[in-house]
Amino acid sequence: VQLQASGGGLVQTGGSLTLSCQASGRTFSGYGMGWFRQAPGKEREFVASIGGNGRTNYSDFVKGRFTISRDSAKNTLSLQMDSLKPEDTAVYYCAGSRGIGTYLQAVSYAYWGQGTKVTVSS
Repeated sequence: VQLQASGGGLVQTGGSLTLSCQASGRTFSGYGMGWFRQAPGKEREFVASIGGNGRTNYSDFVKGRFTISRDSAKNTLSLQMDSLKPEDTAVYYCAGSRGIGTYLQAVSYAYWGQGTKVTVSS
């Protein structure tokens, strides 16, 4: 099973980026998936998740700015990031679960992508 994250880059404050995560080796249709991020010197933290039923969950610091979505036919996960702030600078990781919920804890995810770096300049 592989999760390949892409779409990171350098953007100015207030700008937008869309991250994508291509899954292979297993279908994640009907299973929970999520995005986490890790800033330099900090622990990995939850960003957003989507359950097998399409229900979503967001951390307070991205709610209203980020949108998680999935394309089950293509086995892909996306994260639309708008109104980016310098504090959003981090490596973003996609993750897949064996369960169907909208999980917030990293331990709930069995599969992880390699990460894609997002840098927001002030």
